Amino acid sequence: MPAALAASLLAGCAVGPDYKQPHSWSPSSWIGFGGHAPVPARAAIVSVPVEAPPDPLWWDQFNDPELSALEKRVAHANLDVRLATIRLAESRAELRQAAADQYPSLNGSAAYTRQQISSKEVQRGLQDGVSGGALSSFSNTNRDALRGEVGSIKIPPIDTWQDGIDASWELDLWGRVRRSVEAAGATLQASEEDRRSTLISQFSELARDYMTLRGQQVQLAILHDNLRVARQSVDLTQARFRGGLTTQLDVENAVSQLDTVASQVPDAEQQIALQINAIGLLLGEPPQALRTELETTASIPPVPPRVPVGVPSELARRRPDIREAEAQLHSATANVGVAVANFYPRVTLSGALNFEALSLRDLGFWSARAWSFGPSISLPIFQGGRLRGELQLNEARQQEAAVSYQRTVLQAWRDVDNALTAYASEQRKRDALDRSVHAYQRALDLARQQYANGLQTFLNVLDAERGLFNARSQLASSTASVSTDLVQLYNALGGGWETSFPEERKTADAGSRKAGL
Repeated sequence: MPAALAASLLAGCAVGPDYKQPHSWSPSSWIGFGGHAPVPARAAIVSVPVEAPPDPLWWDQFNDPELSALEKRVAHANLDVRLATIRLAESRAELRQAAADQYPSLNGSAAYTRQQISSKEVQRGLQDGVSGGALSSFSNTNRDALRGEVGSIKIPPIDTWQDGIDASWELDLWGRVRRSVEAAGATLQASEEDRRSTLISQFSELARDYMTLRGQQVQLAILHDNLRVARQSVDLTQARFRGGLTTQLDVENAVSQLDTVASQVPDAEQQIALQINAIGLLLGEPPQALRTELETTASIPPVPPRVPVGVPSELARRRPDIREAEAQLHSATANVGVAVANFYPRVTLSGALNFEALSLRDLGFWSARAWSFGPSISLPIFQGGRLRGELQLNEARQQEAAVSYQRTVLQAWRDVDNALTAYASEQRKRDALDRSVHAYQRALDLARQQYANGLQTFLNVLDAERGLFNARSQLASSTASVSTDLVQLYNALGGGWETSFPEERKTADAGSRKAGL
């Protein structure tokens, strides 16, 4: 009884450091949202972050049905997400392997052998056995007669039947197995967070590609509008040339402007095709598979007036990369305990119950049993420094994981701060470009009117056209960048299934298993 009590007390002991959740820094309020901009410029910002609970389905805030439909397909079709799901299954299997050491191992065995013993070996053994001892008083004649009888013995083949069960169980006195299970469980959690991080990343990548696609389509539409304006200028100069009011130089300048704009159309069409293929790859589709669905020009999805970003203290719980880094730190800490436990002796209980008989019908009798039971102790005495090196390695990995966690937290806040700043700055840039477009449009109207009345040269019209074309192109690019920056902000905040995973993923996993994936 005292021995059992001591064993139970030792079973609750686990050497090595216990994991303690690290403290992550967070500011009291969001920073970076135009923190260095003057107040009048801030007034132009029409979309601002607010400390409201963020929506995991943040893409719905753009009010674009096509974008929402594409995002719903990412979790099931994206190949990177499927690879992360397979890696998660590997981590689950590793945890199961580690947890198996907590329980006794039982092995059943059965064997049958047929053996022919050498008569010569038996003869030699018997001769050696009768050469002395109780037969030493026999005469030489009697000994020779006995040896002759031994030589005539014929040994038949022997059948041996055996079955049984053997068991072994390591008493986890120092917590080596428990630390291994703890490390495997933390690794599993890291794999879960990696899969979630991959999914969020693909959500954001798809949204960015979609915003870029719509921006390029708007750019193409602007090019076609520019072509129309350039043709009007060509028509105007040709009419004035025919009327003797201008020279051929103005006509050639107008045609040159028209050709310059037309030369930009093929590049714009190429970029649109490449962008559609990029979206198709994210959804696991072959090239051109989404062309029919996405080739129709649509406007750039507008940003909402209010962007819920939550409170700063919740960022560490929303960002899966922070939770993954914390899980890796947990795993590294537990592995230090495994390395420490390797210095201590291992106590293993082993036993076996077998049935052995020379006939199959005798195998079921209780008298055919044979059993063994007993503990064994293994103590490392000299390992050439291997155990010490293993401990130092795991301690260094723990320190590395701690520094990596700190770096991940700081990078997360850098991402948020940069995204907030970029979102605010791009809105101010877009508003300035919008005013510039209106100014260039008025300038072009005045220049064309004055040129038609003979009050200005055609160079003024060309300058106004170029200015308007560039301003409209920059405005479209900036408008797309505003929406893209908002996507980047949601990604920095850990948006999109930050604490869960789509339930439909189970169905997709089952389908992958049926397909042999």
